[in-house]
Amino acid sequence: MAEQRRDQRGGRDARESAGAAGETRRRSVRAEEAHAWGALVATARRTVSDGLVVGTSGNVSVRVGDTLLVTPSGVPYDRLAPTDTVGVDLDGRQVLGTLLPTSELPMHLAVYRSTDAHAVVHTHAVHATAVSTLVPELPSVHYMSGALGGPVRVAPYATYGTEELAENMLHALADRSACLLQNHGTIAYGTSLDQAFDRTAQLEWMCRLWLTASSVPGLSPTLLTGDQVAEAGERLRGYGQGGARRGEG
Repeated sequence: MAEQRRDQRGGRDARESAGAAGETRRRSVRAEEAHAWGALVATARRTVSDGLVVGTSGNVSVRVGDTLLVTPSGVPYDRLAPTDTVGVDLDGRQVLGTLLPTSELPMHLAVYRSTDAHAVVHTHAVHATAVSTLVPELPSVHYMSGALGGPVRVAPYATYGTEELAENMLHALADRSACLLQNHGTIAYGTSLDQAFDRTAQLEWMCRLWLTASSVPGLSPTLLTGDQVAEAGERLRGYGQGGARRGEG
């Protein structure tokens, strides 16, 4: 994949060029940033172990104050160390580290500037990417669509790492916390790394569910109505131990 090849080249170049230019941008890592970096790396590694990412094809970010910690370009997640912390400000200027930030930084910045996100996860998950090539919106085959704000839209294709892709993504994310990227993958955000990851995993699961149900010859999946998805979304807001209602599971 072109994005992965570019990231791999970028990672090598970043380590080799950690000279004067990088030094002038770097400041000390604060305690809360060090803690958040550890959680970010753990989440990035989980995207690989759970099969949502192959190699370095995805990226993860988390917000700490006005600093965005992001995975670097082209460095395998199992090689990331505490000293590899990469951070940018909300204008995209690098303030931490000497490794180059992910090539998908424009998408991450666009999410933080337009929503209340504190974490973003981008993957090339197989089933979700397959669905992105077939339909303009994931059919409402399961009520968990409500947990993402409603039927999941597909952002029109644009070259990776571009402002055009970031703009297309924002349109697809309107009133949603996740979307598909046509012929590309997924992006999801949340109030924490755990929530952003869980939304990503749920989206991949729903895409796999729809593809599985659609593959039965002579039959079509039963889909939920908009009202049914909206009602589920309302109930899911109170789901869990701290919620007003108890959901399933």
